[in-house]
Amino acid sequence: MTTICSLREAVAELIHDGDSIAMEGFTHLIPHAAGHEIIRQGRRNLHLVRMTPDVIYDQLIGAGCASRLTFSWGGNPGVGSLYRLRDAVENAWPHALEIEEHSHAGMATRYAAGAANLPFGILRGYVGTGLPEHTSGIKQISCPFTGESITAVPALRPDVAVVHAQRADREGTVQMWGLTGVQKEAVLSAQRSIVTVEEIVDELTPMANSVVLPSWVLTAVCHVPQGAHPSFAMGYSTRDNAFYKAWDPIAKDREVFTAWIDRHVRGTADHEEFCQSIGLGVHAGV
Repeated sequence: MTTICSLREAVAELIHDGDSIAMEGFTHLIPHAAGHEIIRQGRRNLHLVRMTPDVIYDQLIGAGCASRLTFSWGGNPGVGSLYRLRDAVENAWPHALEIEEHSHAGMATRYAAGAANLPFGILRGYVGTGLPEHTSGIKQISCPFTGESITAVPALRPDVAVVHAQRADREGTVQMWGLTGVQKEAVLSAQRSIVTVEEIVDELTPMANSVVLPSWVLTAVCHVPQGAHPSFAMGYSTRDNAFYKAWDPIAKDREVFTAWIDRHVRGTADHEEFCQSIGLGVHAGV
């Protein structure tokens, strides 16, 4: 059954040095607050997994938390590069970062295989790309029924999946809606899971096209309003476009980046203090 606890407690109990961590959310519901708590607690040598690593992974990498990244696209959405990621790959700062690159479809297939407890997934993909030459986890196999060549990719089974959602009930069942990605598959493929939510309610109201994660597949649920900032949670917050633009010059300079992390992340006790530090209001909703 799910434990409802603070984010600090969840990270301390469930995320360890050397773990593989999948933090998913597609434009929407990205678990930034959880990433900050990982930085505060000084986790190291993490294998970060994400379809679209953006600002929170830039921060984790620049803060020295990661030694490996498995991904399908990386950038500051709508703005440009992830400079802390690039610095780690190109210059080994703050230390070297090993990368494994896939396509979006390949990553989604890998999560789905992990969620289904299969050793690998198959897809028609990677044709005409150079990725198979650089990524060992992409293999061509023959269909046992037709003999045609198809692509196989190994299942993703992260130690921990971390996602953000709109709400949970008091038993730990989670509900999310709007623009979603592979959060469900990431949770089902992982050994342990942390879900941060905008609100904890007595009863979940049915929503069209919502994703429901039952309490029995989750490990910890944490009440963290604005936990997706600067991304958004439909119905609770809007995307902070100004933050994404402002991140670009911060990330370009090592000293400026480190000062920002030290002030706003390492220098704050929790996400509520972080929000106060950057001038972001937090609503209640317990």
